[in-house]
Amino acid sequence: MAHLFRDLSLGHSKRESTPPPLQTKPRMPPSKLTSTDLQSPLGQLASQLTDSDLRLTAYDVFLAVCRTSSSKPLSSSASASNSDSLGYNSPSQNNNHSPNSPALQRSLTSAAASKMKKALGLKSPGSKKSPGSGPGSGEGKSKRPTTVGELMRIQMRIPETVDSRVRRALLRIGGGLVGRRIESVVLPLELLQQLKQSDFTDQQEYDAWQKRNLKVLEAGLLLHPRVSLDKSNNASQRLRQIIHAALDRPIETGKNNESMQVLRSAVMSLASRSDGSFSDSCHWADGIPLNLRLYEMLLETCFDINDETSIVEEVDELMEHIKKTWVVLGINQMLHNLCFTWVLFHRFVATGQVEMDLLYAADGQLAEVAKDAKATKDPGYSRILSSTLTSVLGWAEKRLLAYHDTFDSGNIYTMQGIVSLGVSAAKILVEDVSSEYRRKRKGEVDVARNRIDTYIRSSLRTAFAQRMEKADSSRRASKNQPNPLPVLAILAKDVGELAVHETKVFSPILKGWHPLAAGVAVATLHSCYANEIKQFISGIMELTPDAVQVLRAADKLEKDLVQIAVEDAVDSEDGGKAIIREMPPYEAETAIANLVKGWIKTRLDRLKEWVDRNLQQEVWNPQANQEGYAPSAVEILRIIDETLDAFFQLPIPTHPALLPDLMAGLDKCLQYYVMKAKSGCGTRNTYIPTMPALTRCEIGSKFQGVWKKKEKSQNSQKRNSQVATMNGDNSFGIPQLCVRINTFHRIRSEMDVLEKRIITHLRNCESAHVEDFSNGLSKKFELTPSACVEGVQLLSEAVAYKIVFHDLSHVLWDGLYVGEPSSSRIDPLLQELERNLLIISETVHERVRTRIITDTMKASCDGFLLVLLAGGPSRAFSRQDSQIIEDDFKALKDLFWANGDGLPADLIDKFSSTVRGVLPLFRTDSESLIERFRRVTLETYGSSARSRLPLPPTSGQWNPTEPNTLLRVLCYRNDETASKFLKKTYNLPKKL
Repeated sequence: MAHLFRDLSLGHSKRESTPPPLQTKPRMPPSKLTSTDLQSPLGQLASQLTDSDLRLTAYDVFLAVCRTSSSKPLSSSASASNSDSLGYNSPSQNNNHSPNSPALQRSLTSAAASKMKKALGLKSPGSKKSPGSGPGSGEGKSKRPTTVGELMRIQMRIPETVDSRVRRALLRIGGGLVGRRIESVVLPLELLQQLKQSDFTDQQEYDAWQKRNLKVLEAGLLLHPRVSLDKSNNASQRLRQIIHAALDRPIETGKNNESMQVLRSAVMSLASRSDGSFSDSCHWADGIPLNLRLYEMLLETCFDINDETSIVEEVDELMEHIKKTWVVLGINQMLHNLCFTWVLFHRFVATGQVEMDLLYAADGQLAEVAKDAKATKDPGYSRILSSTLTSVLGWAEKRLLAYHDTFDSGNIYTMQGIVSLGVSAAKILVEDVSSEYRRKRKGEVDVARNRIDTYIRSSLRTAFAQRMEKADSSRRASKNQPNPLPVLAILAKDVGELAVHETKVFSPILKGWHPLAAGVAVATLHSCYANEIKQFISGIMELTPDAVQVLRAADKLEKDLVQIAVEDAVDSEDGGKAIIREMPPYEAETAIANLVKGWIKTRLDRLKEWVDRNLQQEVWNPQANQEGYAPSAVEILRIIDETLDAFFQLPIPTHPALLPDLMAGLDKCLQYYVMKAKSGCGTRNTYIPTMPALTRCEIGSKFQGVWKKKEKSQNSQKRNSQVATMNGDNSFGIPQLCVRINTFHRIRSEMDVLEKRIITHLRNCESAHVEDFSNGLSKKFELTPSACVEGVQLLSEAVAYKIVFHDLSHVLWDGLYVGEPSSSRIDPLLQELERNLLIISETVHERVRTRIITDTMKASCDGFLLVLLAGGPSRAFSRQDSQIIEDDFKALKDLFWANGDGLPADLIDKFSSTVRGVLPLFRTDSESLIERFRRVTLETYGSSARSRLPLPPTSGQWNPTEPNTLLRVLCYRNDETASKFLKKTYNLPKKL
């Protein structure tokens, strides 16, 4: 039966009768694969096993599980547990093949199309050499292998002598192990038992073979066992000693001697330890990574040794037999998918990255891996998965992070496949391996988009740096030249060409994973160039031809990049806003604008310093010029006019855009002039004296005149203390204040002239457009006109109240109605008022003259009422005095009416209405006043005022129906009734 095992099942066709040549050493046909920088991610073995050792051992396993013998067969049915632990389940389909299954003995045919190749998207090769035509297939005419075993021998580059020797050993093993499954056998141990030195060509070959099998036992049982070893395990220590001794000095293994018995005892003790699967399998080749490396060797046989980019036509039958090794190697479908993905990918890399079908097949297989990764969370599988995908991703990203260096028009077709593979690997790593991803909600992380974004930015930064390096070398070569600046203009041109190349060649491919691929690319280039142009701009001190050339080139580049980004994002959700936000502008107009703004700032700073210096020297002399305004105002208006002329003469194309900055600065300078000119001039409230405390009249006292004189002196002192700050400085006299008012009015008038002049400048400006004239708001001064109006208003009131309450206080506050009203009437006040009104008329511009005179009348009315209602104990009025008061007030109004040449009668009536409402109270008898006061107070305070009338507060708003106004008329009523009422109700004193 031996010849059946050899000839029919796994390798030697009856049609190939030429015996194998005698060889002194087994010779392996060399592989044509190129070396790569890729290390196997399936794990590195701690033992000294070479790839050749692993290949031979894998072939041993393959023959053992696939052999057929009609006499004393070994069962190869798998009954291992179907648990979902890491990779030790046998595929269910393996249970369907008995040792004598016709599937194991079928002849190979190349006519039938491979289902597996179709599934992987692999094309069938054309007329290529068959695997059997290579070296190691025997002498004579090349023949196509006719059995799976023969194909596997050729694919694994196994010499026929080695193949024959293993088959003989397997026949001997099968004869002694009737009825046992192949997974219950420790194959290297049995081979050591069955083969003697005489089975080998020479001692050297025998020693190498023995050492290989001992190293396999060491790797599978000691270094990478399926079931972890205890440190105290005697069998492991004994086996380690045996192996190390045998590696130094070969032992005799080919018979059942004492050394073999000791070896067998130690090996079986370790191999038969249970892994919890309740099977009697021996675990000698199913520990990670040994099993994965052996399985990797088997999967490599799917590639044609004569055309290493192609998968053999018989791959379906070959893979069916390879999968039978799962029961020994502890492989399951998930590990198979992962290993096969790696093998396909590694083959693509090792064969020069030219066969895209291999890359697409690896990417397709990775889709199966992705399903597996979601279906299991086994930590062991996850470690292998992570290692494999990290290796794949690392290789892909090494090319994609600088894809401008990797790809060009000649090999651009490979880029899409590499991107797809890298993105697929990254997605599995992030979504199924990373614990961080699981903590986030699905949809928060777009792995594909993020990776492509990284590739684009990294590659374009690298490409930019290369072009920048050329520019730097050019810059160093021309550093001694006066103006080496145009280098950046050349760089801008190069970057523009790079952007166009990117959008035509790379972006269409990358857009499949990132909808804004071109936008990200140009945003990256924009950012890179921005670093250079900003540094350049920071060093520009003045506008030169070279600077303009660079800035225009930068401006053109930016517009081109933005246009690409906008076109790329036309269909995006945000219309490309996110990308545009990554492109802060650096156009030439901005750089020029900054230079011009510096020019503007320098002149504005000088103007402000001039304002401070000249206002300190300004004396506000009414005789300085005919118009009666300050010389400093004339000068500042001249400076502003010259500044505008100089601005429009600057050689820039952006006058309309920068004009608002200049106008705003000039506006603030003028506003500052107005604010500083009116500071210190006081306000209406500065001059109004404090009202004295309420008192009642002392009826018929002979000391009345004495008290009045004393109180007059006290009131004068109070008033003088409030306005003392206004004395001793001629710049705040009435004529000087009037000059300030004139100045504000003149500046306000000149604003309109300046605005019209600016429009004329714009019309003569080449860069101006129609909208520059239509939008009038941007050509107007905003702060200064309102500051002037406010200044005129404030100083007008200040002048009026200063005249009435400060300059004329000796005839108003200290003189009017003090003592006997009949002997201290209003005539002195009217004379002084008329003199001051004459000064105002002669000094103030006619457009603001009426306002000041009106404010003076209001101040006079306020002063007149203040004397009547808050004049202090020095004043007292009887009902008979009311006619005197009314006559005096009429004389006051007549002064401002001036027989029709003064203020209009309606204006006089408007501002004298309060006085006219209060004067009738002085004719009213005390009893009626008291009654009216009671009634108004009760109406104001309600029933709570019935038991005791509250003292009404002073509001300052005099009104005949207001309690405090009524009370004050009673306080200054010179009769017994009023005095007793005030004494009884409020206990008011007769003097302060």
